[in-house]
Amino acid sequence: MQHFPIFLDVANKAIVLSGGGEAALAKLRLLLKTEARLHVFAADPAPEIENWNTDGHLALTRRPLAADDLVGATLAYAANEDTAEDARVADMARGAGVLVNVVDNLDASAFITPAIVDRDPVTVAIGTEGAAPVLARAIKRDLEERLPQNLGLLARIGKAFRARADALPMGRIRRDFWSAFYFTSGPRAAVSGHAAIEAALEAELQAHLGKSAQPGHIAFVGAGPGDPELLTLKARRALDEADIVIHDRLVPVEILELARREALILSVGKEGFGPSTPQDRINELLIEHAGTGAQIVRLKSGDAAVFGRLEEELDAVEAAGVSYSVIPGITAASAASAQIGRSLTARGRNSELRLLTGHDMDGLAEQDWQALARPGTVAAIYMGKRAARFVQGRLLMHGASADTPVSIVENASRPQSRSLPSRLCTLAEDVARADLSGPAVMFLGLSPRDAANAAAQIDIAAKEHA
Repeated sequence: MQHFPIFLDVANKAIVLSGGGEAALAKLRLLLKTEARLHVFAADPAPEIENWNTDGHLALTRRPLAADDLVGATLAYAANEDTAEDARVADMARGAGVLVNVVDNLDASAFITPAIVDRDPVTVAIGTEGAAPVLARAIKRDLEERLPQNLGLLARIGKAFRARADALPMGRIRRDFWSAFYFTSGPRAAVSGHAAIEAALEAELQAHLGKSAQPGHIAFVGAGPGDPELLTLKARRALDEADIVIHDRLVPVEILELARREALILSVGKEGFGPSTPQDRINELLIEHAGTGAQIVRLKSGDAAVFGRLEEELDAVEAAGVSYSVIPGITAASAASAQIGRSLTARGRNSELRLLTGHDMDGLAEQDWQALARPGTVAAIYMGKRAARFVQGRLLMHGASADTPVSIVENASRPQSRSLPSRLCTLAEDVARADLSGPAVMFLGLSPRDAANAAAQIDIAAKEHA
């Protein structure tokens, strides 16, 4: 992020603009919505600027900008549509310590003005750092259609009511009050006008004053394989409502960023053959935070019920009398099979699917290897990179064909994902050569639909690594 988005208080502050043509008009139409004191310098201003000069909000000086004109300014705009004059204005602004925007010159600008959806005091700013103005306009258009025009009225009346709402305790009850107003009773009342909105606010306040704090609740949520777009709608809603998010190591930051900004984010990552948070400590954290009345999301990679130790945590919270719910997610095997273009079951090939984990080598050793070695068997091994040689040896020992197809998918559904086609006889060597660093699912009995392209992909990656 090159440009850090902020909302700057410009009430009664001086903003200086140099220019009087189309570029200046475009900026002024936006700046006139602010409470700033606008000072425009132009030898030949457009008629619209002449007219705006009469309302007291904008002061026009009919000459080029001078260095002294920048004293005390908060922001400056160079909108002369003349490269030399804009450069002169920008140099003066920098010399005076004033942030300057040079219209249509990103490199010379200290700040940029985003596309804005205005529902004052609700303001949505959209920026692409100059990379795609067309995209910013498209997003603005979509938001204009989605956000009702009366949203600003609701926000203004709500803002004036905030002192009354302080009678509610901080935390969940107060958030529930505002949610009920902005998303339910407020919009219904808005069609009847200002008085109806105020009455709806007062009614919501009285209803919430009598409420006691909600008991703590834990939502065990499957975060899916990593792509935020594969989260369920229910998972998104749980993240938005959570006070605390307790997550596994493999949950990507893009999904964590969907939580409320005020939410407490706690990592309890477990790493195969590496540092881990003990399961007992995770159970303790869940119970401790639920005891404070917090709404908790226990965020697990993939589906919480597939190698996610869900039962252990459910047993602990149930014994402690904590309420809970389970929100399933897309498991890594589903995402990985979709990526290689194969279904997990197929008529005439396999009518069952086995899910195994390579994280626990003792448990892996106890599998029915004779059944796994039979032709037509399909199995998905989670966290199986380090177990590749063990799996290869056990299957060959129990009579599996050396030509049995194997597919390994790393970082399924994520941008950096890649797939490795292999055969049982070369599995360990292929995995070692590919130098897989992300979470991987290994399919026994499945080859990628486009195995040639997948093999070339791995060969390229291996050469780049070398």
